[in-house]
Amino acid sequence: MQDLAQLYELVLNRKNNPQVGSYTDYLFTKGLDKILKKIGEEATEVIVAAKNPDKSELQYETADLLYHLMVLLVEQGVSYDDIKRELASREGLMSKTQERREIKEY
Repeated sequence: MQDLAQLYELVLNRKNNPQVGSYTDYLFTKGLDKILKKIGEEATEVIVAAKNPDKSELQYETADLLYHLMVLLVEQGVSYDDIKRELASREGLMSKTQERREIKEY
């Protein structure tokens, strides 16, 4: 697996050609609630891993989160190209948060 576009295509292929007994098929069979639960779990694990000195754990958990996000996108019919277009449309724009007061550390 070289990039996120390939991961998306792999997940899409598995949705269209289910492999009974595979984890990806399990997620699609269980549906949106299960997929969302896994994303929540994986996001929490990324946060915890980011606080640890061993960055290999952060890499591992981030890969899990990205995989589950791709499953969500496929489940919801949002293409990876849609996400790329959205990101491209934001390039060079000012943050909507610019009017917020500065956050100061205590």
